[in-house]
Amino acid sequence: MRILLIGAAGTLGSALHTTLSARGHEVLTVGRTRGDLRHDITDPAQIAALYEAAGPLDAVASAAGDVPYKPVAEMTPQDWTAAFRGKVLSQLELVRQGLDRLAPGGSFTLITGITARRPVATATAAAMASGAVEAFVQAAAPEIAPRRINAVSPTVFTESLDAYGDFFPGFTPVPLAEVAQTYVRSIEGSETGRVFELGQ
Repeated sequence: MRILLIGAAGTLGSALHTTLSARGHEVLTVGRTRGDLRHDITDPAQIAALYEAAGPLDAVASAAGDVPYKPVAEMTPQDWTAAFRGKVLSQLELVRQGLDRLAPGGSFTLITGITARRPVATATAAAMASGAVEAFVQAAAPEIAPRRINAVSPTVFTESLDAYGDFFPGFTPVPLAEVAQTYVRSIEGSETGRVFELGQ
């Protein structure tokens, strides 16, 4: 398959690139400053340019989404807007603009997170964004058939515990290898409208 991988330079994106390439897929990497294609997906115009540069695709996999982490009392209207633009609008536009670029039966796999279902301190913006993406995936699935869409919703990565473990006390971490295999399931399988939850 010819796969467009968004956020390929990040922790998850790097693992996905390795896993998907090892399975024989042609992976086009995308990032703001690194990758085969360099575009900022928070800008709808750049998403259009990205698809024009990428050409025909069999799958789009997103591993990118920036949101601010602050206590509710410190959040500003700009913070909420940044969370929406960074994780929600960017991924929704990847789907909307990618429909005509994707082969019939092709798939979109988006990234959300456990904050959509479990309270985590300072993560209300992430919860809002992840919840919105998950609702979109389930609502969009029947509309975009035969193309498919799913979301991967992990807890903290085992490999990121040193940096982020304190934000997830008592949560079960999930290895990047398991998250990557869930993307494989979404891309190579037949399921659609699913939110694949990993960890508690």
